[in-house]
Amino acid sequence: MGDAQAPSGAPDAGGSADPGTGADGTPAPRRTHADYTGGVYGAMLAASVIVGAGTLGSFPRLELVLLLLLTGVVFWIAHVHAHLFGARLAQRPPDLAVVRRVCREEWTIVKAAVPPAVAVGVGPVLGLDVQGGQWLALSVAVTGQVGWSVAAARQAGAPGRLLVLSALVNLVLGLIILASKLWLKH
Repeated sequence: MGDAQAPSGAPDAGGSADPGTGADGTPAPRRTHADYTGGVYGAMLAASVIVGAGTLGSFPRLELVLLLLLTGVVFWIAHVHAHLFGARLAQRPPDLAVVRRVCREEWTIVKAAVPPAVAVGVGPVLGLDVQGGQWLALSVAVTGQVGWSVAAARQAGAPGRLLVLSALVNLVLGLIILASKLWLKH
């Protein structure tokens, strides 16, 4: 994906498993654009949390908003940890600049959880009961997933047909998540 970062512990485009250096040990070039792939992952995670939440306790809206945001933060921390310590500890400890860069690059995971959480929160303003708010949030999450995937493909310089394919694949994945909610009858 263009200048997007390789998966955790995998070599980046320069062949290095260290997110701060290229294959020859020189500093890796800074990315000039945001990496939207974390947004795809974060939106899919948010949709899954909504489906898995089912019936919550005494304050279902607040609990779901917190669950969405906290799950996003926990997965962000997990991704940052994987990038920083997966292959790096064997070589040398990360410096503060690398830690900050990786934290910033992975933040889209948390950003993708915010719109579904807001959708849950505004449900009452729109006259939606708890279940209606969950369906709204799930729709927002799936829409976000498709949007983040198109943004990631566009950032990577994908041609139009691959933008459409990326959107369709993510739409199908989102529909599978929606179908699982119907199947589980939450």
